[in-house]
Amino acid sequence: MLPVSIKVIDKEFIAIEWNDGDKSRIKLSSLRNNCPCALCAADRENRGDKYFPIFSSDELTLTGVNMIGNYAVSVTWKDGHNTGIYEFGYLKKISTS
Repeated sequence: MLPVSIKVIDKEFIAIEWNDGDKSRIKLSSLRNNCPCALCAADRENRGDKYFPIFSSDELTLTGVNMIGNYAVSVTWKDGHNTGIYEFGYLKKISTS
């Protein structure tokens, strides 16, 4: 399972088309909220399940998406955050489609 294309739609969603024909759609706020980096994971753990983050527009604006080998992508947000590496299976898991 590899992405054929990754596009931002309406500054609100990321759309991924996979080489098996499947398509995934992830709200940018969900992508940011589910960032798998150590800092974000620790922040989620410390705040608990009831915490609902409110992100600024810079925190929800993607400035780059880069392939990491054949297993993941890294994303760079306008606020400079870029340490999350999203494995393909994880992207499918958090997608709405």
